[in-house]
Amino acid sequence: MDWTWYLFRFDGRINRALLWQALLIVALLAALLGVIGQVIHLVSADGALKLSLKLDFDFGLDDLFKLVDPRAYRSLASLDRTNLILKALGLSLFLWIFLATSIKRLHDRDRNGWWIVSFFFLPGLYNQFSDLLPDSYWMLPFWLVASILWLWGLVEMFCMRGSEGSNRFGPDPLADIEDRSATPPAKSWDQSREIEFVPPSASPPGGMHVKRNA
Repeated sequence: MDWTWYLFRFDGRINRALLWQALLIVALLAALLGVIGQVIHLVSADGALKLSLKLDFDFGLDDLFKLVDPRAYRSLASLDRTNLILKALGLSLFLWIFLATSIKRLHDRDRNGWWIVSFFFLPGLYNQFSDLLPDSYWMLPFWLVASILWLWGLVEMFCMRGSEGSNRFGPDPLADIEDRSATPPAKSWDQSREIEFVPPSASPPGGMHVKRNA
């Protein structure tokens, strides 16, 4: 498999398993960056370098929506330069991988990639700023729409099979797997069909011979 295309490009189609695999890759990378950011954390308060160990895996897709929330900027001021750089690089990488694989998965469902806005960004923005909205029954329809879009996107992208056969975005990613599984096994050599026994009275001399038309 072309990993560059799989994780970073937006054309083509992928199946459900590859989308779940991409989320697992993002989780492992987030854990790795979390370990790097906490284990290799040099503190020079008294002029001496000290190695601190604190495991804190705080990377996640929810952090993407904090980028548009001014209230989250205060927490950035408390981060040192190393953590800030790692967090910025990590979020950029995670967002790119998520968008590339999710859009290809939408293509597999024969949907345009812009559906990611309805399935992901709109519910995410509502969830980020829901505490700023008025606490009234008038907000119930907005909550209901955001929940329906999020659930629809979850089922559409992670649970449902892609469109069978080729569509406008490319060939079926499961077609090659199904073709390989449907290939009949190679025929084994049937000795009883290839060898005949000639009686001793016949010519050539009796014994075991290979058939002429075998």
